[in-house]
Amino acid sequence: MLTEAFRLIRPLRQSGPFIFASPHSGREYGPDFMARAVLDRQAIRSSEDAFVDSLFDMAPELGAPLLTARAPRAFLDLNRAADELDPGVIEGIQRVPHNPRISSGLGVIPRVVAGGRAIYRGKLTLAEAESRISRYWHPYHQALAELIDETRAEFGSAVLIDCHSMPHEAIEAHTRPGQPRPEVVLGDRYGVAAGREVVERIEVAFSGAGLRVGRNAPFAGAYVAQAYGRPSRGVHVVQVEIDRALYMDEARIEPAPGFQAFRQLMAGVVAELVPPTGVALAAE
Repeated sequence: MLTEAFRLIRPLRQSGPFIFASPHSGREYGPDFMARAVLDRQAIRSSEDAFVDSLFDMAPELGAPLLTARAPRAFLDLNRAADELDPGVIEGIQRVPHNPRISSGLGVIPRVVAGGRAIYRGKLTLAEAESRISRYWHPYHQALAELIDETRAEFGSAVLIDCHSMPHEAIEAHTRPGQPRPEVVLGDRYGVAAGREVVERIEVAFSGAGLRVGRNAPFAGAYVAQAYGRPSRGVHVVQVEIDRALYMDEARIEPAPGFQAFRQLMAGVVAELVPPTGVALAAE
């Protein structure tokens, strides 16, 4: 299924409760958006989870659906609530009680990209912000909610792997001297968004692939984990952050020479989590 807002690839037969989603790997930078932005294409992509959708694109072949955004994070952040509106970038919005994401310029309509660089010279109208939310945010989250409901109905539970990437420098800044840096950080909002056994299973899959795994620091999970993670109701959400240095050139925003090898490593992780089906990929 391909829409303006997202791409959804389903397996011929879903084999278990796992769902994979990538809300920040969209890279369709439309001409109207780029005309409004003061950043060039290279700079504006710095907040994108580049190539994360490709790292997990084998999931449907292995029996799990994959939902990916098409709009870029700099245009609209799908890992924010629809009402996290920033008065610093949207006209007609009143100041709200302190929200660290809005204060830092990272509301649902971002004001900045990585490094605090402003995206726009002025402000957007409220009508334009609402149009983006209507056209992109709501369809993506409707599709995600339906996937979760369908999966829980069929398997008794749903496990959403919310796939992201993290700048290498973010890990360095949050690691104590002498301690090994995690290469993958699992965020379950400190046990609120997912059950302990679920998180442990995911950690074993990544660590079994030879990756150093941390939990909740510096990324514990944002809106998606907060809104959908309900372990008591059988819905588990784990935000997965992967060190970009493992598979891409961060400065050039290009796949690294070892990209395909790392993608195969991720295929092994997905296969470890998703029960085998022995079926081919559905044509979508």
